[in-house]
Amino acid sequence: MDAAGILQILIYLAVITALTPLLGGYMAKVYEGQARFLGPVERGLYKMCGVDTAREQHWTGYALSLLAFNLAGWALLFGLQRLQGMLPLNPAEMAAVPPDLAFNTAISFMTNTNWQSYGGESTLSYLTQMVGLTVQNFVSAATGMAVLVALIRGFARANARTVGNFYVDLVRTTLYILLPLSFVAALFLVWQGMPQNFEPYTTATTLEGANQVIAQGPVASQVAIKQLGSNGGGFFNVNSSHPFENPTPLSNIVEMTFLLMLAAALTNTFGRMVKDQRQGWAIFAAMGLMLVIGLGVATWAETHANPAMVAAGMDYAMGNMEGKEVRFGIANSAIWATATTAASNGSVNSMHDSFMPLGGLVPMVNMLLGEVIFGGVGAGLYGMLIFVIVAVFIAGLMVGRTPEYLGKKIEAKEVKLAMLALLVFPISVLGLGAASLLGAPGAIQDSGPHGLSEVLYAFASATGNNGSAFAGWTGNTLLNNSLMGAALLLGRFVVIIPALAIAGAVVAKKVVPPSAGTFPTHGWLFVVLLVGVIAVVGGLTFFPVLALGPIVEHLMLGAGTLF
Repeated sequence: MDAAGILQILIYLAVITALTPLLGGYMAKVYEGQARFLGPVERGLYKMCGVDTAREQHWTGYALSLLAFNLAGWALLFGLQRLQGMLPLNPAEMAAVPPDLAFNTAISFMTNTNWQSYGGESTLSYLTQMVGLTVQNFVSAATGMAVLVALIRGFARANARTVGNFYVDLVRTTLYILLPLSFVAALFLVWQGMPQNFEPYTTATTLEGANQVIAQGPVASQVAIKQLGSNGGGFFNVNSSHPFENPTPLSNIVEMTFLLMLAAALTNTFGRMVKDQRQGWAIFAAMGLMLVIGLGVATWAETHANPAMVAAGMDYAMGNMEGKEVRFGIANSAIWATATTAASNGSVNSMHDSFMPLGGLVPMVNMLLGEVIFGGVGAGLYGMLIFVIVAVFIAGLMVGRTPEYLGKKIEAKEVKLAMLALLVFPISVLGLGAASLLGAPGAIQDSGPHGLSEVLYAFASATGNNGSAFAGWTGNTLLNNSLMGAALLLGRFVVIIPALAIAGAVVAKKVVPPSAGTFPTHGWLFVVLLVGVIAVVGGLTFFPVLALGPIVEHLMLGAGTLF
């Protein structure tokens, strides 16, 4: 790693940190009803949809509204894919998407995962990309942020019954946060050279005299929200390594900033809404510490050449450049891989399957820990708050006191709900992954530990609602589309429902004044405890399978064994 690469990493981390209080303060105003510059539009939407803004919901009503809205979104996207051959804005004359693939894709985008078992430019029409995928990019991101705000209200309020109104939170998130930022981002990306048109695909003649079909379309508008909303699905099959999705070095650094900036800023929003910004900065510190560790390991691993190449006497002073764009290099590839899996985004500017074993281990671990290292917009922070409940429970056991967080007693009900959410990952990743190994062994391209890593990565990505993948594993089969669809649903809603139930439980509690025995949750001691709990939970659960996959592959690669 040269000085330029180190400088890029430091600048990136500094930009994310600097944006956190700025965006965090603005979003707090949005959710507290103080940002009303689009008031007439907002009121018009409520009137058109019959939403009573003065009527807040119990957590059960909030959850039912969320589930009904998401089910309707799934049905719309599924129908668009099945009917796209008969609908307009289809210049490439794309046929209907097969039922199992349409089922999987609709669940994927409804759950903010954007896992794609297809190539976007060869499968979906412009109408499906815009009205289906892009719309889901907005509302699925807004859904995660709405759940987080409901949970924050649970801790911020006392002796209450309601946690807000789902439809109000959804509209405000979309109207005041996601739409304005996406509009500006799309204009920037068009300026950088990204297509935004409805033109048919262009056929060009190459220097060798062959014909090449160049896909285009309404790309910038989808890329803007896919990065800002932690969605990640690509308009093109190779995602953000494609020059039309990531044209320049400037677009690359800006898109990497989009990956984390809203998720990071929500920690500050949390601190402001609970009236103690130190709490938000403590969570930011825990997330940031894990991000830096992962980024350091990934960068170190990729700056070292493949031992087999070194043994063959080849000069690989640049490190491992396999699967990476030369125009981005190792530093930008490592930052993106670490940030996109920390952020539950899933977009890529390099092929993770081509990383060194320990380099590929980092994005895998980011997902297996629940993608709480900033995570998806909203989803990462409510996942982290679930870990916070477990951490303060453990702290309470150590000092012999009833655990408290933000003045609320953490009792058996909240801990049981937190553990229910945490158990989703091992059940889904290990259980459904094992079913895939048994039922579709032919879907694995590579032998040995790397083949296991491909399956493990796929189900970690689906359960974590990430969407990135190791190449070499065939997901577009009836069995794997079905299993992945189940993992997508489990990872999204079996975490959301306990999170909302926790919100409903703590919102009814009274605030207990801090005493001499209260464990402070805004200092470095708590930060270290929280990171330790996350590492132990993830380590005890997934270390055995990681040892059989990327870890043993690293050791065997050093001994000269290739896969």
